[in-house]
Amino acid sequence: MHSFEIINVNSQKWNEIVRSSFTHDFHHTAFYNTLENNNKAVMLYLEESNDFIALPLIIREIEGTEWFDATSVYGYCGPISNKKFTDLNLSIIKQFVDETKTYFHNNNIIAAFSRLHPLIDQHTLFNNFGIIEELNKTVSIDLTISPEAQRKQYRKSNKSELNQLRRKGFIIEEAKSQAEVDAFIAIYTETMDKVGAGAEYYFSNSYFHLFLKNSDFESKLLLAKFEGKIVAGAIFTISNKIMQYHLAGTSEEFMKDTPMKLILDEARLLGNTLNLQALHLGGGVGGQDSDSLFRFKSGFSKNFCQFSVWKQINDQEKYDFLVSQKSLDNSNNNYFPLYRG
Repeated sequence: MHSFEIINVNSQKWNEIVRSSFTHDFHHTAFYNTLENNNKAVMLYLEESNDFIALPLIIREIEGTEWFDATSVYGYCGPISNKKFTDLNLSIIKQFVDETKTYFHNNNIIAAFSRLHPLIDQHTLFNNFGIIEELNKTVSIDLTISPEAQRKQYRKSNKSELNQLRRKGFIIEEAKSQAEVDAFIAIYTETMDKVGAGAEYYFSNSYFHLFLKNSDFESKLLLAKFEGKIVAGAIFTISNKIMQYHLAGTSEEFMKDTPMKLILDEARLLGNTLNLQALHLGGGVGGQDSDSLFRFKSGFSKNFCQFSVWKQINDQEKYDFLVSQKSLDNSNNNYFPLYRG
């Protein structure tokens, strides 16, 4: 026998499931799924013979219709389980897929999308359910090897530049006050303006303050300072032995000095101190392996991971109708669902 339920993001059970999973990240927590999502997050949860599969999703209305679609939070999410997905009985996977399809049908959810986690093997669940599209590579520093072995993977120029930054007097400190957080927010916003970032990369001030104070996972804001002035900063999360490089920015005045390199080096050392397994730096902008951001990150590690997304059309007729109503002349044809592109 199995049981299938839809768990609301405000339910205490959400985080109990996350904590009992074989592996997870902060993207799976109730807090992160609530943040700026107006309580539209649900967790599809199936339990069978003491095993479970859970998939967090954000349910969105499709404007002008009585239909909905589903997506995942910003970042790396996807399903979780109490075991490796490759160790699960095929029957529970089939039950989860069947129940999820029924849920989508009964609730007029015509399409579903989820970004998958590069450090968690989630593909098995979707072998016969939708499609998995491999996008770009991401960069991860293996913290299970010695600090010396980690540093050997650094690009040669990085090593000399880190030494120069320290000699010049750049230091790294953790933010200790709201004023320091506010200074970082200003720098982050300035950085997004400079690179012409999309709307999805901008966040309210309350987002940052709530993020850094939340109780579902640990987060740290590391700041680079020069002569007492904050010149760069980055938020790192710590969850289930995984450290994530989440949001970062550098003051335009100090861009040429690249103090972010020193922040990442200190974050790596912090991860070693905390006995973490990985510092995941993420990938390039817009799924590219050749842009400057990816080249910057790949200067810290040769350990590349595959970033993939899951796409599922639940009602092809309604999906095609919505696409037909949209002018696609200037759209990104790789976007999913296409009618939102």
